[in-house]
Amino acid sequence: MKVAKFGGTSLANAEQIKKVCDIVISDSERRLVVVSAPGKRFKEDIKVTDLLIALAEKCIKEGSAEAELNAVIERYAEIAKELNLSDDIVKVISDDLRRRVSLDRSNQGMFMDTLKAAGEDNSAKVVAAYLKSMGIEAEYIDPKDAGLLLSDEFGNARVLPESYENLKSLRDRSGIMIFPGFFGYSKNGDVVTFPRGGSDITGSILAAAIKADLYENFTDVDSVFAANPGIVDNPKPIPVFTYREMRELSYAGFSVLHEETLEPVYRMGIPVCIKNTNNPSAPGTLIAPTRELKDNHVVGIASGKGFCTIYVSKYMMNREVGFGRKILNILENEGLSYEHTPSGIDNISIIVEEKQLDKVNDERLINRIKDELNVDDVTIERGSALVMIVGEGMMRTVGIAARATNALAKAGVNIEMINQGSSEVSMMFGVKAVDNVNAVKALYNEFFN
Repeated sequence: MKVAKFGGTSLANAEQIKKVCDIVISDSERRLVVVSAPGKRFKEDIKVTDLLIALAEKCIKEGSAEAELNAVIERYAEIAKELNLSDDIVKVISDDLRRRVSLDRSNQGMFMDTLKAAGEDNSAKVVAAYLKSMGIEAEYIDPKDAGLLLSDEFGNARVLPESYENLKSLRDRSGIMIFPGFFGYSKNGDVVTFPRGGSDITGSILAAAIKADLYENFTDVDSVFAANPGIVDNPKPIPVFTYREMRELSYAGFSVLHEETLEPVYRMGIPVCIKNTNNPSAPGTLIAPTRELKDNHVVGIASGKGFCTIYVSKYMMNREVGFGRKILNILENEGLSYEHTPSGIDNISIIVEEKQLDKVNDERLINRIKDELNVDDVTIERGSALVMIVGEGMMRTVGIAARATNALAKAGVNIEMINQGSSEVSMMFGVKAVDNVNAVKALYNEFFN
């Protein structure tokens, strides 16, 4: 049995939904299908989720938002009409949306989640209705009835352990099940959503719960590529890579899967296949617990901008017991999480996201570190990028670091820091944000050309 998840671009209009349904019925093992809300039909279009957010915000601010509500209903009505579905499904969706906007708005997070979840919920109803119209045994699955229980953190929920026991009974149902992604219910019965990209998480949870043979994630690309196609021309596809490699790459800028997606299937050892709805015959990219290591020591190169570095210096720092704990405790007090902490005997660099540091008063943070830790110097530098090379084969290969640093030197990119984790699956280079593109190109040419 396979779990197949389809993203927003795969459900943007009637034509795409027909492709999705053709893919589903082409393989009898695809019986549990997770759907996103309709995405963009063209570049300047607006996703249904964004329409729902605008609707919720207008309701909270002004009390009513008839134009915004009608815009959402019209999107579904257009899809239903082009699928030759009866007006009944449009009425079901219209009634559902009007019920949601009439709910209490005193808890804005709860109200926002209830509106956002309508995108996936009604998308699932449309897909199920279309399959039924084709004479296929299909049903919409309500996450509440199925027992998908989440923590009551609106917009940032996590699955509760008992969900897996509740959901495993889906394996025993007949026909094709259409399950809406992105949301579940708290123990109090409130709608709660995952972070954006959460339909991927829903699919992963369901795959783990029913112990699927494969979790297929259909998107709009043929495969995962070794580098960002926006930076490198025609980067090579990655046929297979491991969970650990995917985690490192998704953290460092790969946006094919939400970085929390793999946790449930990782723990169950279920492989994931990234495939293209518009080209389903393409083999895609397989993410597996292990892979055969041949000559592809480096599997991918990722980068991310928007980082800054807190540099702290103190003579004899290495002899001071508890120094690291004290400085991290200050960051915790200020509400900051860190990405990396490369260090020497008398200095430590703490890399944090720039958007986090924007919420903190730089002067106060610097003074706290100076006064509480009696350090010699503290500076904060913005405008950094992290460039990462990733590959399970790196740990058994001599000279990877030398090749990488030499390639960066030839490209005129100054390395501000290097950090290699104990797993040796990745090697991170800190560079100026302005050097990000040149750094990625230089490393790609070194390891893939």
